[in-house]
Amino acid sequence: MKYTDDHEWLRAEGDEIIVGITKHASEQLGDVVFIELPEEGREVEAGEEIVVIESVKAASDITAPVAGVITSVNRDLADNPGNVNEDPMVAWFFRIKPTEDGVLDGFMDEAAYNDLVG
Repeated sequence: MKYTDDHEWLRAEGDEIIVGITKHASEQLGDVVFIELPEEGREVEAGEEIVVIESVKAASDITAPVAGVITSVNRDLADNPGNVNEDPMVAWFFRIKPTEDGVLDGFMDEAAYNDLVG
């Protein structure tokens, strides 16, 4: 498991990366009430805003952590956005197939992320 500065978690599975948000991010958002997911098959650049999350506190975006193609999205989240609050480490948003190998090497491990959020 790897983490971004934007409080996303990244888990490699085969040649894809599964992306969600951390418990810290979920707690900062409060109750999530709406999620807009990207289209499957969409090519994205690293840092591109591809998910919109609306909570009772604010609207927020999730960016693509790496360049690649969105291979699938978690449609259950669109119908049940509160799942992000119940178990953010299970409620993934999308899977992406990176255009380059080894792209996870530059992200934080769990210890570094825990230092970040203190």
